[in-house]
Amino acid sequence: MLAAFAPSARAHEIRPAISDVLVEADRVQMHIVLTLEPLVAGIDLQGLDDTDNAPQADRYDTLRALPPEDLQTAFRDDWPDIREGFELAAGDTGLTPEILRLEIPPAGDLALPRDSRLLIGADLPPDGSPVTVGWDAAYGPLVVRQREGGDDAYSALLEDGAVSEPLPRTGVATETAWQVFPRFIVQGFEHIIPKGLDHIVFVLGLFFFSLHIRPLLVQVTAFTLAHTVTLALAALGLVRIPGSIVEPLIAASIVFVAVENLFRPQLGPFRTVVVFFFGLLHGLGFASVLGELGGGSANFLARLIGFNIGVELGQLTVIAAAFLTVGYWFGGRPWYRSRIAIPASVLIAAIGAFWFVERVA
Repeated sequence: MLAAFAPSARAHEIRPAISDVLVEADRVQMHIVLTLEPLVAGIDLQGLDDTDNAPQADRYDTLRALPPEDLQTAFRDDWPDIREGFELAAGDTGLTPEILRLEIPPAGDLALPRDSRLLIGADLPPDGSPVTVGWDAAYGPLVVRQREGGDDAYSALLEDGAVSEPLPRTGVATETAWQVFPRFIVQGFEHIIPKGLDHIVFVLGLFFFSLHIRPLLVQVTAFTLAHTVTLALAALGLVRIPGSIVEPLIAASIVFVAVENLFRPQLGPFRTVVVFFFGLLHGLGFASVLGELGGGSANFLARLIGFNIGVELGQLTVIAAAFLTVGYWFGGRPWYRSRIAIPASVLIAAIGAFWFVERVA
């Protein structure tokens, strides 16, 4: 694997936990890579993008600095309550998981997240019923991947308290490309609407550049081609740039397109090249979802194409909404640029600048 940079992230970002599930005849095990501190602090991660915004932020920071043995003690003490949020079942029978192993690394650089490894297990009833797994929405997103299933094994991103598809005790749950494809269209769309606010604002920056179809089409095409390239490369693991670099640059891209709307509202090759470059950055942001979901190579193309189609549908929806809201009604007025396009671009630039400062702080 060729990595442009070592993977990294900000310590307070909300990232999905990654769970590999092994279902046997009489037992289920989940190996979960996760950030323990929010669970111990009692933070509700649903809809949260940064633990700094949680009421328990100070408690989180205290836990983040603890040595491994102290955090392990705190987690085990709270485990009877924490496991109540785990949704494990065999058919209609609820399961009570137990901790089999817990590995917590040293605190290290407090500016980076601490990934702990938790192995839990539960005995299964002797009825042969399939197993479903998940956890409470307050614990945040959870990636579930069935182990030892080969390229077609089940893999899904669970959010808002959703549970997995039934996982059989003999063999594995598999998915064809046609089953994967529509699910990833939905996830790609949701990555823009409602989750991708920074991507929405960037696309609006492109929209307020000009209402003429050619400039908008050239920009959107350049942006699409670019993020398709990096989406594929990053999802394959060939390029990896830490979010601590990508996210501020995405914010900077918002500022740039908005400011250029104000001072140079004519499409030129420089604008197209810059939009293409920013598309490369946004593709790296999109790729995190595909990388987290993993899955085998057999369905990689279905995941990639489906997710990319979903992203494009989300972007086109943003553009259509903007056109129907302001472009259709006011685009032909002589004061459209001075009263709508310029103020909107100023607001977009201010939002991007705020995000840039927030993300580099």
